[in-house]
Amino acid sequence: MKAGISTACFYPRTPEEAIGFLSAHRVPHIEVFFNSFSELKRDYLRKLRFELQNGGVKVLSVHPFTSGMEPILFFSDYERRVEDGLELYRHYFEAANQLGAGILVFHGDRRESNCSEERYFERFLRLVRLGREFGVTVAQENVERCRSGSLSFLKRMRAELGDEARFVLDVKQARRAGEEPMKVLEALGQSVCHIHISDGGVAGDCLPIGDGEMDFSAFFQKLRELRYRGGVLLELYRHNYRASEELIQSYEKLRENIGRLW
Repeated sequence: MKAGISTACFYPRTPEEAIGFLSAHRVPHIEVFFNSFSELKRDYLRKLRFELQNGGVKVLSVHPFTSGMEPILFFSDYERRVEDGLELYRHYFEAANQLGAGILVFHGDRRESNCSEERYFERFLRLVRLGREFGVTVAQENVERCRSGSLSFLKRMRAELGDEARFVLDVKQARRAGEEPMKVLEALGQSVCHIHISDGGVAGDCLPIGDGEMDFSAFFQKLRELRYRGGVLLELYRHNYRASEELIQSYEKLRENIGRLW
């Protein structure tokens, strides 16, 4: 199991600024959240890869800043736009290759969509198979504002797609959707390949680790039972903490929780 931090925690600071901070604090695993099209260009990625190698940092996953466009790119009736969406995400897969990442985080369609589940799964599979050409796993994240916020939808997706359905479990998004993170983990089981973690409770649904009431011991015990070997990355929004040092403190607590079981 690999503890780490997402560069999304630092937004609107750039990925290279985030990587500089994380490497200085010896955080070995990260997710890169791309924030602009220019960050998908080869020259930028080459410089970013140099910073990663110098800092001893490994990128486990990438996150598109175009997640909010996925409903219109992939789930409308307009086939030409689907093809454009696939071509756009090809650039993300190429970027993942450049950085050594094996997972792309996917949000999917909006909750209120009238797209059929049959079409949803077919479009998702097209993206999955394109990603596979680059050695990248497309993983559906549970997101409150999306169809994937519903655990029943995720269960149907897993049943329909079998081994081709892989998931990112975001515990704060589960809370926001009224789903218990542990129940989501139990339901999706070994189909979960990546985790975004944070604490939560009466003070908020996205808190630094130790500031909420999440039972991390039970959560990590379940991961151990599932023989989970993927990333568990801290993901907070910038307004959820006061200083960058709090991220490192949360990361250290995350490592301690993992260390108690491994």
